[in-house]
Amino acid sequence: MLKRGILLTGALIFFIILTGCFQGEQSLEEMDPPQDAEAVDNLEEEVTTEDTEAVEDDESDVNEEETGGIADETNPRELYLLDSNGMVASQTLELPSPGSKEVATQVVEYLVKGGPVTSMLPNGFQAVLPEGTEVLGLNLQEDGTIVVDLSEEFENYEAENELNILESMTYTLTQFDNVQKMQLMINGHPQEEMPVNGTPIREGYSRANGINITGTDTLDLVSSNAVTIHYPTEHNENRYYVPVTQYVNSDNDEMFGSIVEEMIQGPGLNTNVTHVFNAQTELTDTPTLEDGVLELVFSEDVLTDTEQAMISDEVMETIVRTLTGQQSVDAVDVKVENMDQLVNENGETYDEPVTGQSFLPSEKL
Repeated sequence: MLKRGILLTGALIFFIILTGCFQGEQSLEEMDPPQDAEAVDNLEEEVTTEDTEAVEDDESDVNEEETGGIADETNPRELYLLDSNGMVASQTLELPSPGSKEVATQVVEYLVKGGPVTSMLPNGFQAVLPEGTEVLGLNLQEDGTIVVDLSEEFENYEAENELNILESMTYTLTQFDNVQKMQLMINGHPQEEMPVNGTPIREGYSRANGINITGTDTLDLVSSNAVTIHYPTEHNENRYYVPVTQYVNSDNDEMFGSIVEEMIQGPGLNTNVTHVFNAQTELTDTPTLEDGVLELVFSEDVLTDTEQAMISDEVMETIVRTLTGQQSVDAVDVKVENMDQLVNENGETYDEPVTGQSFLPSEKL
């Protein structure tokens, strides 16, 4: 009995003390765990997972806010890369949308060997800028000159690749309507000539300087005009166009006719591109230009199928890409004598003059 009484007394005292402690701590609500509380280990794991998801959501929101809500979108960009024949040619690739102020930086970064373009390179193509080259800054001036500041790794190229590098950068950046030419800086220092082979670049480099230049040995360059003609070629079923600058001897009044004749004759010694014209093709009327639309009238020899009045897609694209490269030409209206309406290879009619933008992406920076 005595032992049982001692136990009851002890239990009563413990209950009174516990009740007092509970009442004293009643205001600290955060110390009271919910009735369905989980084990500490499981709870910590759950919080960690939730926090990570919250951070990822926040970062996603920031990225979408910075890029106008298009973080997962892509845009087609022309990158001028080096093909398997050592010629600079454009490939249209879908690049992530970086925001309008960063797009020029992006396309230059995608020209760097070992850079982000590596996994996207079409078969037979390679980037042109030396590995490790960084874009330190770009400045687009009011006159359409874009000044590109590159790191010193840019200087690590072979002399024979100098023109390819200049042409690649220039044509890639001038795909934007408000960019006319490029000037170069290295580590903040303006360059009057290229660092390896000394190509003059003080006044900047533009498409007027040409690309994949050919056939200059027998020409009087003073009295001739540089014209860039686009020829199709193919590598492992990848069909693309190579711009080739050729020099045409002609007065300005006959320039368009001379360009067409040069296209019909083909690229001469350059056998890496395809000659798409029938050799008997000729213009039957003098080309006329009105309000930016150039009208060309060909003989029936330009057609691949005279019964259907079908002109091949490659012939049309060669004509349009080449002639809309002339400053005054916005579109080309191709006609054939004795034919009322031309169709393409899919049987679709050409109801309107064809613009260069039918084949190329275009925008401003």
